[in-house]
Amino acid sequence: MMKLELKKWSIEDSDDLVSICNAVSRTYLSNRLPFPYTEDHAKWWLGMVEENEGSNGIFRSISVDDKIVGNISVERKDDVFCKDAEIGYFLLTEYWSKGIMTEAVRQICQIAFDELDILRITGLVYNPNNASKKVLEKNGFAMEGTMKQAVVKDGSIYDLCILGKLR
Repeated sequence: MMKLELKKWSIEDSDDLVSICNAVSRTYLSNRLPFPYTEDHAKWWLGMVEENEGSNGIFRSISVDDKIVGNISVERKDDVFCKDAEIGYFLLTEYWSKGIMTEAVRQICQIAFDELDILRITGLVYNPNNASKKVLEKNGFAMEGTMKQAVVKDGSIYDLCILGKLR
């Protein structure tokens, strides 16, 4: 039985962050995750996490048997969308299809609804990424709509599925 934990990120996790960000499949990730991912990227991101943790977001490493294997966050939006937050996550491919992300999403949604002043969490998924849609749906996210041809990634054009979960 695997031991799954969501842990707050710390500056000491910088090397692990660099390692997983360079190893993760980027097929369905936004391009805002730099590649190659450097120590400077990790320092910037971990500083942002420290500044925003608990007020504007919940940021956690995903650890399996005490090894960091992924990242998950819920970030509160601003302006007229300030009661909504967006969930994002990734996991090293060798840990896919083991129920890890389904459980990580369950845990972080509970933390986010407890700690952030939000009414809903939004998940945005590129249409071919059925595994990610299933993870969200297993956690009570409902399909709310599709933005046609909204994503251009590595020369491919995808529809963007919008899923939501209310408090």
